Amino acid sequence: MSVEGKIKEAAGYVKEEMNEHGKSVESQRKAEEGRELRNEGRVEDGKAPKTAPVGTGAK
Repeated sequence: MSVEGKIKEAAGYVKEEMNEHGKSVESQRKAEEGRELRNEGRVEDGKAPKTAPVGTGAK
C-alpha cells in the first residue's frame, strides 16, 4: 500500500463527505470529484473502487 494512495483516498473521502448532501450542482460536482480521487487512491492500493452513487451511504 502506497502512502500516496492512502492520502488520495483520505482527501477524496473528505471532499466527497463535505459535499455529498449539498443541493447545488456545484456541490454534487465536487462530491463526484472527491469520489474520483478516492477511487484513484483505492485502485493504487489494490482495492476495488466505490461503485455506489455518491450520497447513498452504500459501501
